[in-house]
Amino acid sequence: MKEQLYDEFREELEQFQKVTAGFYKGEVTAAEYKGISGGFGSYAQRGGKNSMLRLRLTGGRISREQLKFIVDVVKEYQIDKIHFTTCQTIQLHNLNEEAVCRIMERAFQVGIITRGGGGDFPRNVMVSPLSGVEEKEAFDVLPFARKAADYLLSLINTVRLPRKLKVAFSSSPDNIVHATFRDLGFVANKNRTFDVYSAGGLGNNYKMGVLVAQNAEPEKVLYYIKAMVDTFTEYGNYQQRNKARTRYMQEALGGEEQYKKAYEEKLQKVFETENLDIETEERMITKNGNKDTIPESEKGRVIRQKQTGLCAVHYHPIGGCIAPETLQALYEAVKDMEQVELALSPDESIYILNLNGKEAETILAITKDSAGNRLESSVACIGSTICQVGLQDSQGLLKAIVEATRKEGFADGVLPKLHISGCVSSCGTHQVGSMGFHGIVKRVDEKPQPAFNLFVEGNATRKEERFGENLGSMLAVDIPEFLVELGRTIAASDTPVYEEWYERHPQELREIAAVYIDK
Repeated sequence: MKEQLYDEFREELEQFQKVTAGFYKGEVTAAEYKGISGGFGSYAQRGGKNSMLRLRLTGGRISREQLKFIVDVVKEYQIDKIHFTTCQTIQLHNLNEEAVCRIMERAFQVGIITRGGGGDFPRNVMVSPLSGVEEKEAFDVLPFARKAADYLLSLINTVRLPRKLKVAFSSSPDNIVHATFRDLGFVANKNRTFDVYSAGGLGNNYKMGVLVAQNAEPEKVLYYIKAMVDTFTEYGNYQQRNKARTRYMQEALGGEEQYKKAYEEKLQKVFETENLDIETEERMITKNGNKDTIPESEKGRVIRQKQTGLCAVHYHPIGGCIAPETLQALYEAVKDMEQVELALSPDESIYILNLNGKEAETILAITKDSAGNRLESSVACIGSTICQVGLQDSQGLLKAIVEATRKEGFADGVLPKLHISGCVSSCGTHQVGSMGFHGIVKRVDEKPQPAFNLFVEGNATRKEERFGENLGSMLAVDIPEFLVELGRTIAASDTPVYEEWYERHPQELREIAAVYIDK
């Protein structure tokens, strides 16, 4: 099926190339171009002079062949901005007309399809980044996610969805892919089944997903996906674009129970009329790492795998923006390493998997610029300097925060990991961080000023899920000062870890924040 899809999508590239040429000649408006280019995984950046291309990577997994391709095109087209996204894709920025068209076409040769990377299509299927290697996981969900991704790609030209559809597979309680509040989420159980959640999502009208099935057989996942698609195409809002997401169906159908009933009806019909069973092969990691000692020097950066003697190295470039030279160095290091692969994480970081101790030391040295503490590992979307719809510069805010807090020398954990979105769309997942921000415009003395709403107490962990509380808006220029004051207060307390301090002093945080919110 995959090769057939590749051939089909290749034929469509001519349409993208023609409309892109028209856009850069000024013959196609920005709105017209966005309506077409998004479906191919590309958008014009703010200002209309350059383009972004989103490389769709199921579960964020990158083979060595795919890594070489990315490194080669980055070098050939002198790409200076590479961003790891919260949907486990890689965005290449500041591309000219030739680069965006040629890279899209060449990506097919290494199994990377950008089709459906944007627009009203099923998006990149997300997977717990350590699936298959994590000690505490229920089971490896990646093989099932890959089958799901192929199936969803096969629907792109056959089903017209109201808006995008995001599907996620979670193998552990961390729920880093937010499977319990995606459009459709599969959460692994220890008995090798899935609990299935539906019609959740972040952004406007954010909702927790509805538990629509329990103990679903992994080999039956496509039935649940087809039922989701059928439910969405029947009850999704085709008239109002701002309400054309699955989470709005909960209200439109009268609540969670009514939505669940509607989904179950579609599911029953799919089971009666379709043959969508899948077969997968167990992924085998045969590498022997027993001869090398796993390094313990880098706290939190080296993760022991469930495979004896092997480990993963975690690398978090600040803001999810990796330097081209670091990407090149990573490829040169791993190209001859046995069974090594890379896995993007939804927090804009990356894991290098299946390393022995000696190999881990090599990767640690290459990635020594990784975020130095929890605050520096914050999540920030690409922001308004590039994104057409972004309201504020989330990357710029994170940079200012890091610069201000580094001067204070706070211990790791004094300040939390932040989640920063440039607008309410929640590409920075601001609603599920222990502290988050989303960009707005605030009027001060009748003049619009860059600002962000502050959220606290979000949590994505399974069975502890909650969306953060909006405490109000702060001017962007004041946020680093707010965090410095907060950090000083926590560092001087008897509980110098943010979450522990906040649990005891929630009102004190509100009092500190109020000074900046009321400005």
